[in-house]
Amino acid sequence: MELTLPPRERTTSTSSLNEDGTKRRSSSRAIKRPKFDDELVESSLGGQGSTPLNKIRTRNPSLSTASDCSVSLPPTPSVTSDVRKRLSSKSSSKRARKGRGSQSIVTKDLGRWKPTDDLGLIIGVQQTCDLVTVHRGVKFSCKFTLGEVQERWYALLYDPTVSRIAQQAMKNLHPDQIQAVQSRALYSKAEEELLGKIKSNSNPTLQTFEQNLKENPHIFFPARSAKSLFAHWQLLKQYHLLPDQSVPPLTKNGPVKDFAEAEQQIHDSELYESSDDLLEHELGVASRGSKREIRLLEDQVSKWQVLVDTVTGISPPEFDNQTLAVLRGRLVRYLMRSREITLGRKASGVNVDVDLSLEGPAWKISRRQGIIKLRNTGDFLVANEGKRPIYVDGKPVLAGNKTKLNNNSVVEIASLRFIFLINLDLINVIRQETAKLSGH
Repeated sequence: MELTLPPRERTTSTSSLNEDGTKRRSSSRAIKRPKFDDELVESSLGGQGSTPLNKIRTRNPSLSTASDCSVSLPPTPSVTSDVRKRLSSKSSSKRARKGRGSQSIVTKDLGRWKPTDDLGLIIGVQQTCDLVTVHRGVKFSCKFTLGEVQERWYALLYDPTVSRIAQQAMKNLHPDQIQAVQSRALYSKAEEELLGKIKSNSNPTLQTFEQNLKENPHIFFPARSAKSLFAHWQLLKQYHLLPDQSVPPLTKNGPVKDFAEAEQQIHDSELYESSDDLLEHELGVASRGSKREIRLLEDQVSKWQVLVDTVTGISPPEFDNQTLAVLRGRLVRYLMRSREITLGRKASGVNVDVDLSLEGPAWKISRRQGIIKLRNTGDFLVANEGKRPIYVDGKPVLAGNKTKLNNNSVVEIASLRFIFLINLDLINVIRQETAKLSGH
């Protein structure tokens, strides 16, 4: 016997054998939901280990049997391996696009735009309807380019995720922050036209702007006050932007002249000022005082015993007509311009002519280490008055002793090494004068 089912409940089924021998039921009825990879029907009609089963099972198991119910089945479409690869690649590409979309949303949320920037951008566009004016006039938390401002505005308009996050952040702003942003809102053209009706030659007061604000509440921004309107009107007047003002010309006498033309029109006789006797007297007194101070300084220069100069790559001449000898170190050189100088370490209450601490570490040197003296015969002697010995050409000079210094002698004091150079020309002159005096 044959069993006839209603058209809506009629189904066609095929069965195939799995590798373990169990049957797997699949239907060829159109299903609206997409199939996954594990639900794809393999080629069962022509494959090995699968036989068609021309049996039908109804939803009521009591009305169907495997032996007496049989219908003819349409051929089941076969799914090849290429189709399976295309379907799997589509599903993987969808998952990848979904992952990239979520990553881009997170990246947008981590931008430099603060809620105050978004609020200022929205208010500026509402006031001017021009992104270029907003970019020039609105002070954001950091410097944005015009392209970044445009991109942010389009994201707030067309990206629902960015718009939702920005709205939530703006709602969480403190009222003081919102008021600060609104107080810096740009002025619209309608607002400036109303302010331009107040003449520049008039003297308006705050009451004038309060009255104007009450009469036109639908034009002025809600955060405007009479004081802010008065300040903006003063700026318009200062830069000659009111309708009844005109920009003054740059020059009143013809076109702008260059520097050469202006210089030719200057008369030298007009540059001289009339003489002032009182001013001349004061200048003369100041000049005499300055000259007196210069002479005093020049007299003190000869009394300086030692000058310390920094040694450079190109050193100046070693001697001049006032330098008797030079004690040259690695970093500095000491000029001997008197017949007797003291060596040591400068400290509180102790003054020495040659401060050896300028050359290097001098904590082992005594405050008054020694004396270099020029005799009338033209010989230089060094006397040790400190605790540590002074080495001259490798020979130690103990405390209380003295020795002669020759030209190019090496003087070593507590790891500080110097070369003693003698101005032979000047010493010869001194010797000749001494000989003349002794002869008379």
